[in-house]
Amino acid sequence: MHDVIPTSIRSDRLLLAVSFACFAVAGMATSTVEALVPTVGATAVAIAGVYCVAQYATRVSRRTLAGLSAAFWLGFLATAALHGIGLETIGATVPGSDATIAGSLTAVTWATLLTAVAATTFLGFREYGATTSADSPEEQVLEGDSDYSTQ
Repeated sequence: MHDVIPTSIRSDRLLLAVSFACFAVAGMATSTVEALVPTVGATAVAIAGVYCVAQYATRVSRRTLAGLSAAFWLGFLATAALHGIGLETIGATVPGSDATIAGSLTAVTWATLLTAVAATTFLGFREYGATTSADSPEEQVLEGDSDYSTQ
């Protein structure tokens, strides 16, 4: 007997992980703003990260996207608080190279910020009907306009 319910073979979380990595690389590449080539390369990598978040946003429900957005904003606030303490101070207290720890925290900060912004932006697009959604048919019926005229 054949399966009636289609199942997805691939994971959508891979897109999210790739976009997070792209944003981290872009954040690290822009740590020195004197050179033009790293900035242009970082912009290209960040665009790839936005594309991955856009693909992820079309495959998940509105609720999942909202939860993701909130989680990344909280993650960004947590890592930004570490910048308030000072990356050199944290690097001195944690075992390992100070430069590596400061660079890693900078990469995580940029990645959480850009992922949160991208997820929130695509959630806003979905809320205002700018993209096709992956919502269930029940949510589409409850939130969509009726085909019947009220005149």
